[in-house]
Amino acid sequence: MSSPFTLKKNLPYLLVLPGLILSSFVILYPLWAMFELATHKVNRFGKLKGFSGLENFEKLLSDPLFYESAFRTLVWTIAVVALTVIVSLFVAQLLNEKFYGRSIARTIIMLPWAISLTMTAIVWRWALNGQFGLLNKSFMDLGIIDAPLDWLASAELAFPMQIFIGVLVSVPFTVTIILGGLSSVPTDIYEAARVEGATGWQQYRKLTLPLLKPFIHMAVVLNTIYVFNSFPIIWILTQGGPANSTEILVTYLYKMAFKLGKLGEASAISLAMFALLMGLTFVYLRTVMKNEQGGS
Repeated sequence: MSSPFTLKKNLPYLLVLPGLILSSFVILYPLWAMFELATHKVNRFGKLKGFSGLENFEKLLSDPLFYESAFRTLVWTIAVVALTVIVSLFVAQLLNEKFYGRSIARTIIMLPWAISLTMTAIVWRWALNGQFGLLNKSFMDLGIIDAPLDWLASAELAFPMQIFIGVLVSVPFTVTIILGGLSSVPTDIYEAARVEGATGWQQYRKLTLPLLKPFIHMAVVLNTIYVFNSFPIIWILTQGGPANSTEILVTYLYKMAFKLGKLGEASAISLAMFALLMGLTFVYLRTVMKNEQGGS
């Protein structure tokens, strides 16, 4: 029989155990289901017809569109996350300063986060229309362009605009994280730095940024997971077109599963996406740890 002391010592682990079991089930069961589908022949209704081994993976690796989509997914993820963090650092610093109407400004910057991503993408699709879109009208009135541009007709225009929208909808969440970090920075260190003659930029580079590192790392990891799997922006604006030139893995997966009915190959894509995302996160965290150890 366990003593009260032993029970009290193990109580934190016992309290965490149910959540750990539930989290493991939520994560591992879908992975097992995807693996089972990926290694079997599957009809359009999801019924397993027979073991196929690595056949679905072989088909996937022989498809050039998979490699193009994977590369474009990396570009999409890295560009959106990097630009989001840079913009959010600047915006968060502004919103952290004391000025009249700061609470209103903070509310406004959070509005895109409160709006459905699907609705945001639909509004932008109307704005980017080549014939009667608001963006063309505004640019022509300002004299920036002479004739309407068909923003979604080519990858050269469509993909950068999708990245821009991805940054726009990711900034509010990231600003919230960084503002939380800024609020935890003690103000007395800035007073000491000013006494030592440090400029505003030196204070930001030597004091603020190092103290914000944990929050920046959190923002990068969470945004990477979110952006990597983001579906509505690409799908609603171009559906991966024109001619698959804006296709990313998540839209490629959707077409394979629900348009072509190839659920086995779609499951193989899903597992490949999981592995790629885990690899990206691991490489980033490994690099961060090496830099911190090297700097210490």
